[in-house]
Amino acid sequence: MIILVLFRFLRPAALLSAALRCASSGTVDVKVPLNFWCGDRVKIKDVSTTEPVYEPATGRVLCELELCGSVEVNQAVQAAQSAYQAWSRMSGMERAHIMIEAARIIENRREDIAEIEVVNNGKSITEARMDVDSARLCIEYYAGVASTLAGQHIQLPGGSFAYTRREPLGVCVGIGAWNYPFQIAAWKSAPALACGNSMVFKPSPVTPVTAVMLAEIYAKAGAPEGLFNIVQGGQETGNLLCHHPDVAKVSFTGSVPTGKKIMEMCSKGVKQVTLELGGKSPLLIFEDSDLGNAVKGALMANFLSQGQVCSNGTRVFVQRQMLPEFLEEVVRRTKDIEIGDPLLESTRMGALVSRPHLDRVLGYVEQARKEGAKVLCGGEPFVPLDPKLRGGYYMTPCVLGDLRYTFNPTSVFDLFLAMCLACSDVKRAHRVVEHLKAGSCFINNYNITPVEVPFGGFKMSGIGRENGQVTVEHYTQMKTVFVEMGDVDSLF
Repeated sequence: MIILVLFRFLRPAALLSAALRCASSGTVDVKVPLNFWCGDRVKIKDVSTTEPVYEPATGRVLCELELCGSVEVNQAVQAAQSAYQAWSRMSGMERAHIMIEAARIIENRREDIAEIEVVNNGKSITEARMDVDSARLCIEYYAGVASTLAGQHIQLPGGSFAYTRREPLGVCVGIGAWNYPFQIAAWKSAPALACGNSMVFKPSPVTPVTAVMLAEIYAKAGAPEGLFNIVQGGQETGNLLCHHPDVAKVSFTGSVPTGKKIMEMCSKGVKQVTLELGGKSPLLIFEDSDLGNAVKGALMANFLSQGQVCSNGTRVFVQRQMLPEFLEEVVRRTKDIEIGDPLLESTRMGALVSRPHLDRVLGYVEQARKEGAKVLCGGEPFVPLDPKLRGGYYMTPCVLGDLRYTFNPTSVFDLFLAMCLACSDVKRAHRVVEHLKAGSCFINNYNITPVEVPFGGFKMSGIGRENGQVTVEHYTQMKTVFVEMGDVDSLF
């Protein structure tokens, strides 16, 4: 019999930062402006709307974000359209050369980018370095793909033939989420650029900084002006991009409700879409699994990036026979997670991203308690000893047990982005995987995303894939050319 254990350290959804805070030396001013097109940062002339950007680790305001309206969106799209004309005519090898140079720059600036990502997002410096590495590897991978794009020759009767051409779409839009700002910008831009497209990218307004750094890196690597552009803003800016007549495709990472709206807006212009919408993924622990690996997998499935990972295995089902031992070890290790300054090497869990979100997550824990769940550990506000951090948005990682589907069972079963199972019986593992409707399945591991492997969900967790060779299908269109070598066989 399988019973339910639920780990819930919910993803934040509020403001993060745009500047680098050094733990030892105080602060460094944010480099503004944060919009970028035509090869440079752009100061909006008539700013009608700004939003404060916060640092989750300290709670301080870092800067005011200038939001783009229709004028700025038009300028960015026009810049992308101009760059597309030149970029799409380059050979795959020429595009690859520039992308490889961009990857080299990222590698050289790895620590700087990671530190700024920490301040921008709140995650630990250890995880931020991994994100920068993933971004670099993604660009390197698609640089290799760029020169392999090819069509097909089809022989027809009488010496006639047909051939296919794989052609870019044009100006693509990427809309990023706040949990992996730099990595998502690379995951969306790398396949788009490799296939000959240009891109206008809108980061989450709560993590606006590192995508601009990526734009500067592409420019320094030799990309045409306007190839990769950044427009800052929220829902209104996103709507303008989705409705723009010169945009051919939108790739979005975020919530299901927003993904539905984007798909609806794009349908009016018959634009292609890729949607990565997250999910409520299960983690199945069988009695024959290795206890140590099962526990490590459960922790990795839930507490990376303060729990703000779209594929997290937030519902852990444990076979009854091993439940007591499993719970004891999970709770022990969860209590040992070091919380605090995300720029310190020893920190494994940083801050949530806003005070309202922290209150909301604490409210969810209290709601679960009232509905019968048992709080096995955590779920409380955490105040670091460092006085500089006492305004930050911290809580202790929480383990909930004895839940009875208290959180909307419909959404639980409709959002299968990923799943994981831990067991030694290989036949059982493959049998279970075959019957589960999830886009990414892990056997005896969790939350690994090599760029060579497609990533995406089933059902309401999205459509399309990121990473892997299949992504070429989502950033190109197929043209068929018929060549008649004889006379026209006419009925008239």
